[in-house]
Amino acid sequence: MTAVAIIGAGYAGLACAVELALQEVEVTVFERSRTMGGRARAVHKDGWTLDNGQHLLSGAYTELMRLLRLTGVSPRRLECLPLTLHIPGQLHFRAASLPAPLHLLAGLVRAHGLGWRDSFAIALFLHKIKHTQCRLPEEMTVAHFLEKNKQTPRLCRLIWEPLCLAALNTPAIEASARIFANVLRDTLAANSSASELLIPRIDLSELFPVPAARTLATRNGNVLTGNPITGITPDGTGFRLTGAPGQRIWPHVVIATAPHHAVPLLESTGACAPLAAQIAALPNKAIATVYIHFDEGIRLPAPMMGLTGHPAQWAFDRGQSGGPVGLMAMVISDSPTQENGNALAAESLAQLEQALGRKLPAPLWAQTIIEKRATFACRPGVARPDITTPLPGLWLVGDYIESEYPATLESAVRSGVRCAREIL
Repeated sequence: MTAVAIIGAGYAGLACAVELALQEVEVTVFERSRTMGGRARAVHKDGWTLDNGQHLLSGAYTELMRLLRLTGVSPRRLECLPLTLHIPGQLHFRAASLPAPLHLLAGLVRAHGLGWRDSFAIALFLHKIKHTQCRLPEEMTVAHFLEKNKQTPRLCRLIWEPLCLAALNTPAIEASARIFANVLRDTLAANSSASELLIPRIDLSELFPVPAARTLATRNGNVLTGNPITGITPDGTGFRLTGAPGQRIWPHVVIATAPHHAVPLLESTGACAPLAAQIAALPNKAIATVYIHFDEGIRLPAPMMGLTGHPAQWAFDRGQSGGPVGLMAMVISDSPTQENGNALAAESLAQLEQALGRKLPAPLWAQTIIEKRATFACRPGVARPDITTPLPGLWLVGDYIESEYPATLESAVRSGVRCAREIL
């Protein structure tokens, strides 16, 4: 029986580990942190447990949902909502409980804030994406794609540009139209369940990493937290890992770290310099999440609310999806990395007050978390690496791996599953 070492206990690495362990492969996962989840993990602050960033899943996350079922995660761990876009005073759209495409068409008919030209344009746009299977030019941006398909300024401002920024973490003017079209094809233009919004009711470490580790423990697998691997040395038919206990030679090693941690590991092999340079050249984008906790009397009109203006694009009422009552999470995609956290919190609070049209009481506390290298910039022509490397038996997984999707939890999981199947 072969043995596999996986460096990194994020969603990609643990997806690979679970897929292998369920086929009776011996798996050991090495994680430098004490907390599993990678860039989708829980952080602890003054007695509170928060996510390092507010994540929103969708019904199109088929591989992640499959692995959640396999690791025994209850569906009740996710708040399931029909596709809802609510911007106070400007837009309210909610998909109907009907089969596709009637769920969207009925929602458009009942929507507030859209004219008939807007509704017709969006319906025609999604129909084209679903049925023409058009191959867009690689160099086309989302802004050009929307203009070419006659999307109205109102649709672009209230729906498409915020959705592009949320899904690709890249503004429409520079984002890849091909990747955005793939996202729309498999969510809004797919069956009605694919467009559902899934908000985790528990922290991101508890959602998948902890159940995955439990599954591994029953399947000849192991997760070693607080165990950094600092080098990989080819040795005959396998690899030695600097930092791993003992002197074992591993026939397969999977690098499942963030890209900036994968670069020195690849360089340490002495045989992957061009691949390491390719990954190092990936442009980075930051995401900031501002948590603001009010007393129990504060509640948003919807569990997820769109915002206009600066700095945040979305506000989540965590109290409406299993979290503490009065806890808000304000998401700032493509965030400047040098922003002051206290300033962002103050600006986000003012933005929330403006959206709600009233003065809010002083928060009990506020916390800003900036993930400076949250994703790569999903621009046209960005060269993403594959799961293979120049060294047989050495693999790469992560949300930055070549895919038809942007950097999401689903992309990370799919890369891990694909790598496991290649190993098998």
